[in-house]
Amino acid sequence: MELRVLQYFLAVAREQSISAAAESLHLSQPTLSTQLKAMEEELGKQLLIRGTKGSRKVVLTDEGVILRKRAEEILDLVKKTESEIQFSNESIAGDVYIGAGETDVIRFFAQAACELKKTYPDIHYHISSGNSAYVIERLDKGLIDFGLLYGTIDRSKYESIEIPIKDTFGVLMQKDAPLSEKEFIAPEDLWDKPLIMSHQEERDGWPVASQIRRDVSKLNIVATYNLLFNGSLLVEEGLGYAVCFDKLINTTGDSNLCFRPIKPEIETAPSIVWKKYQVFSKAAEKYLQQLQKLFESIE
Repeated sequence: MELRVLQYFLAVAREQSISAAAESLHLSQPTLSTQLKAMEEELGKQLLIRGTKGSRKVVLTDEGVILRKRAEEILDLVKKTESEIQFSNESIAGDVYIGAGETDVIRFFAQAACELKKTYPDIHYHISSGNSAYVIERLDKGLIDFGLLYGTIDRSKYESIEIPIKDTFGVLMQKDAPLSEKEFIAPEDLWDKPLIMSHQEERDGWPVASQIRRDVSKLNIVATYNLLFNGSLLVEEGLGYAVCFDKLINTTGDSNLCFRPIKPEIETAPSIVWKKYQVFSKAAEKYLQQLQKLFESIE
């Protein structure tokens, strides 16, 4: 399977039309159709359902959906590899790829990048956001250099540095909500309240719910979110109280929201993680050194 044909296939998946894809690729439609048919024969699976006379729209089969996902990952990895090889000489330039969830710790990643930029202005940074499963998947596939993870790290697979900064869990609420009068929120304060929780909490077995000291089945979880900004809109509209990290939503000025920490404190220490025996590009290596230097100054 050639990389060029994977690019053709992704163009068809994007355009949902062989003729439109052929035009964007500057190919004739018969040439493109022949290439796609040859790939299907090589794989022994139908990847595309061609449009009927009444519709020219192309639909991916289940196998086509799988190939689209893998093709995107393969081409991303090829691009990353080409960049690393291109900048493997004495110059230090290139791209650094980071995967992380929503956290104020990203500020320290930015500080390290800003400091490094003074000496190496041709290093560029790419942050992709997602939950821990997303970050680990991209680490394992070599699509990112570093991941920011919370909790226990698998030392057999990854190297890591624990970051000497702790994120604090608390509750995001409307400024006139009943609990806003409290300086701190006790676990029992949340037992009968409508809660908006991170979707990752659900996937990870609701660890924060256990800190609230209540069986999750007895909590009134009215909604879950993947991005806290979206969760904050639910709070603004009065749907409930969002359990989240501090410092992610602006609660100053004209904001209708406020944040109250949970007591006893629920603090989570993040780690920067990379694959064991990872061979870094010079840009990624310099960035890791800068992060280590920054974290050492904080300790």
